[in-house]
Amino acid sequence: MSAAITVPLSVLDRSRTRRGHDPGEALRDTVAFAREAEALGYHRFWVSEHHGVPGVAGSAPAVLAAAVAGATSRIRVGTGGVMLPNHRTMVVAEQFGVLESLFPGRIDMGLGRSVGFTDGIRRALGTGKDAVEDFAGQLAELGEWFAGGASAYPQVHARPAEGLRVPVFVLANDAGADIAAGAGAALVIGGLHGTDATVAAVERYRKGFRASASRPEPYVVLAGNVAVAATAQEAARLLVPEAWAMAYSRTRGVFPPLVPAEDVEAMTMTDREREHFEAALRGHVHGTEDDVAAELAALVERTGADELLVTTNSYDREALSDSYRRLARLAATSASASTSTATGGGAR
Repeated sequence: MSAAITVPLSVLDRSRTRRGHDPGEALRDTVAFAREAEALGYHRFWVSEHHGVPGVAGSAPAVLAAAVAGATSRIRVGTGGVMLPNHRTMVVAEQFGVLESLFPGRIDMGLGRSVGFTDGIRRALGTGKDAVEDFAGQLAELGEWFAGGASAYPQVHARPAEGLRVPVFVLANDAGADIAAGAGAALVIGGLHGTDATVAAVERYRKGFRASASRPEPYVVLAGNVAVAATAQEAARLLVPEAWAMAYSRTRGVFPPLVPAEDVEAMTMTDREREHFEAALRGHVHGTEDDVAAELAALVERTGADELLVTTNSYDREALSDSYRRLARLAATSASASTSTATGGGAR
């Protein structure tokens, strides 16, 4: 093997549905996959929040995180993430207070600022596009609930959250890096394509970081799609079902369940579909174990990332499991990754 990954590897699972399978099966698959990820030595297992999306079953991340934590024993469990503009901060504090109380020392609070996909979903959630503008304020208020009570609501306490410390991770694009820095939170940024913008955002985050009670030093998690297989062609094929789902959503406004790669390959796409499909295939890390190890090691070197958060969505669950097994082997010899602190790059 040409390189080794010297930082912890973690998993984000979006509970993708597959053609011919119901959402309940997708959720059960997520819980089963969490047990597999723990056995393989992954550091964290996170679940996501999507509303009204036919191709995604994970709409209630705190609930799903509880199921995952209950089915595992060592791996850290969290959200990637709870979309704060969709929720009252007190409710989020209470949810994570319950999780941390039930599974002490294993819970991560990953937070994002996206709102619903359509106007109808945003109305149903009681929010709007402009809600993202107050994300920094919501983040600060959420922290107050854990510290002893939000200043805007005297004599009100979020129990059992008050007094607990749950590590905060901010899911951000390059602009959100400043919010993470100001909040003294860890930064999770899509960066496996290694663009100059990502590198600049990481540098800006580190320079602007303000130490907080839960995190004295900046911490950077690079997130993105990774596919590993015996050959580069097989790895690239793993990306096909998700790429088609993206193309479908861009041309029809609906994000569909995953379909087999061979079905996509047999399609006659319109020019517009082909354009979106090929765009969706770009910007991911994929290939053989040696290929992926070298590319990820170079990204860690370039960005100084403290951790990698990987996700792969494909119809073929057996090939998907094989990809994660191969990826886990790339970090198996990394002693430094397995001896760092529990809330930052903790023991895996």
